[in-house]
Amino acid sequence: MEQLTAYGIALVPVIIGLSELLKRFGLPNRFIPLAALAMGLFFSFFYLAPDDPKKAILFGTVLGLSAVGLFSGTKNTLMSRRR
Repeated sequence: MEQLTAYGIALVPVIIGLSELLKRFGLPNRFIPLAALAMGLFFSFFYLAPDDPKKAILFGTVLGLSAVGLFSGTKNTLMSRRR
């Protein structure tokens, strides 16, 4: 089975940046994880595994959830230092 390559992992910060952009354009915070998951699936279906839907769903879910986790972890770490 083909693994998620460095090109795929590099999409995580892209998804984080696009999620932040959506938030600044007015998307409510509660929809950011759903948007990140949708972007992960989009990139996966059209870039990482366009010919294998099962692999695209797996990779897209990993990308979207990784982006949300990294964003949340970073935000929580930075906010805890300000207290």
